[in-house]
Amino acid sequence: MEHRYRLDVTWQGNRGAGTAGYRDYGREVLLRADGKPDLQGSADPAFRGDASRWNPEEMLLAALSQCHLLSYLHSAVRHGVVVTAYADRPTGTLSQVGQGGRFTEVLLRPVVTIADATLVDTARALHREAAENCFIAASVNFPVRHEPEIEVG
Repeated sequence: MEHRYRLDVTWQGNRGAGTAGYRDYGREVLLRADGKPDLQGSADPAFRGDASRWNPEEMLLAALSQCHLLSYLHSAVRHGVVVTAYADRPTGTLSQVGQGGRFTEVLLRPVVTIADATLVDTARALHREAAENCFIAASVNFPVRHEPEIEVG
């Protein structure tokens, strides 16, 4: 089975001279998808981008974190673990060499609150299953590590 996704991505950074020089154009981008709010993108400020807009590096972290979260919730249901809260503060490392670069690692730090104290070990183990089931993590060529915390509440 295949699933297809579609976006409209429009560069908004022509300041009048197009790409006549590296400092002559903006990195502003508008991302649109049918039925969803617009997303304002740009480059990372280190690459002359607008810090008030999402950059591709942040969106990659968000995609990996959200995919893991959704995979985890699915696994929790399958194994009878009632999750009442979930928060993450992912970090990523990008190594730049000359004009190129690549992510070398992403670390997810989910804090998961569950209802039943007897299932803490199961809840912790479900992160492995969620990692295996996350489509985004399976699509990248760098490690996506996990340092989960499990709380009972």
